[in-house]
Amino acid sequence: MNRALPAVRLRVPTHEDAFAWYRVFDDPDVMEFHGGRSAELSVYEELTARQRRHDAEFGFCLWTMADESGRVIGFTGAQPWPQDWGPKGEIEIGWRLGREFWGRGYATAAALATLERLRTAGVPRVVAMVRPGNERSVAVARRLGMELAQTFPHLRLAEDALCFRLDLSNDNSGKEPDTTLNAPSIRNSE
Repeated sequence: MNRALPAVRLRVPTHEDAFAWYRVFDDPDVMEFHGGRSAELSVYEELTARQRRHDAEFGFCLWTMADESGRVIGFTGAQPWPQDWGPKGEIEIGWRLGREFWGRGYATAAALATLERLRTAGVPRVVAMVRPGNERSVAVARRLGMELAQTFPHLRLAEDALCFRLDLSNDNSGKEPDTTLNAPSIRNSE
């Protein structure tokens, strides 16, 4: 059985969203591939401020993701790769959801909307950097039509980071994005 993806709303993060992100990401499962523990509120205050600057400068950022009711459920979007290692100079697409929203298709729906916004902004290609073992994010990247392009040695961890790529200029990935969720795999999809 397949089901359609849910409706999501994306908006430039406000200062108040720092508090919402802090609350929704305050979960060890959510943070498993993002340092393993909850971040301080100040991290989200800086991150939302940086995203507002990115939106003003580039026309895209990590947007606040809300469900149909307007409840903040996470973020998705894109930003220039922020590290001194890995795909320098590339635009990275990413997503993070609160635990209670996993497995419902929100990350895929929001990432598809992000790709459309990036095409409109003239971004020619994107990468998604994923830690090994993060099967939910690997599944979202593959649903978007992204393919594993290379790996990069992680500077702080004893593992290689997976780099998925998608060409947006002519979308020659050879695959159409999978815009439905297959019911048996929903649990591991986000």
